[in-house]
Amino acid sequence: MRRAALIAGITALGLAWFGPLHALSAERFAAHMSVHMTIVAIASPLIAAGLANSRFDPVRSAPALFVAIPASLVELVVVWAWHAPALHLAARHRADMFVAEQASFLAAGLFLWLSVLGGDPATRRARAGSGAIALLLTFAHMTLLGALLALTPRPLYRHADTRSIPALLDDQHLGGTIMLLSGGISYIGGGLWLSHRLLRKAPPQVRPA
Repeated sequence: MRRAALIAGITALGLAWFGPLHALSAERFAAHMSVHMTIVAIASPLIAAGLANSRFDPVRSAPALFVAIPASLVELVVVWAWHAPALHLAARHRADMFVAEQASFLAAGLFLWLSVLGGDPATRRARAGSGAIALLLTFAHMTLLGALLALTPRPLYRHADTRSIPALLDDQHLGGTIMLLSGGISYIGGGLWLSHRLLRKAPPQVRPA
């Protein structure tokens, strides 16, 4: 299962960066948002699940560096910073800024999901509580940003685009809806799964004779 998750995550990452969405992302906000959400809400959890509890799991060797709630705050800063109009437009029209944006999305996504899913089997149940809270926090700020983009009455990003304002607004609303739906499914689903792990009855410990 770990290998299948890792392969699926790398495949999703490849499709996001080298598939048709990347070609459209410079001029279509919804396509750019689809690339973003594929990285943080699909590829990152799958790759983290593939690495968790393996010899490549960095949480096992440095658990103090991978704390779920601070990791969720790091992702909050990264996501909101790159959606500031100046940085967002630079990432859509400059190759170096696009690489920086995508690398930071992947790093923040892996940091969060490894903090949530990784670690030794003996400690993963104890980490499930903070992991569920971290995913809930991430869901909350993703929902807030998605709602802002989906409901705002004016385009927030003006760039070299000849489309009318209604067309730009429709594109922005679609991008916000994509963030709301994909973020909700990924982060709420992950939080519920961790909550199930936390509430599941721990196996009885055998006392030495």
